[in-house]
Amino acid sequence: MELILKTNNEQSMAKILALAKKLHVIIEKKDMDTGKSDREAIKNRILNFKSSGPSPFGDAATWEREQRADRELPFS
Repeated sequence: MELILKTNNEQSMAKILALAKKLHVIIEKKDMDTGKSDREAIKNRILNFKSSGPSPFGDAATWEREQRADRELPFS
C-alpha cells in the first residue's frame, strides 16, 4: 500500500514520522515542493520546446497519405 501525505507543518510531519518508525513502516521522502518561480520555469520550458533534429516518427501527413492511398474517399 502506498500513502501520500503532504503538509507544510513540520511538527505534524515529525509526529507522523515518529509513529511510522515506531510501527516499523518504511518511509520514502520526496521533496516535491517547487516554488512558483520553479513552476513558471518548467512551464516556459515545456511551452517553448524546440526539437534539435527531425522527429524520429517522421512526417505524420506523409504517413497518413501512404496508409490511405488504397482507399477511395467518399467525397472525391
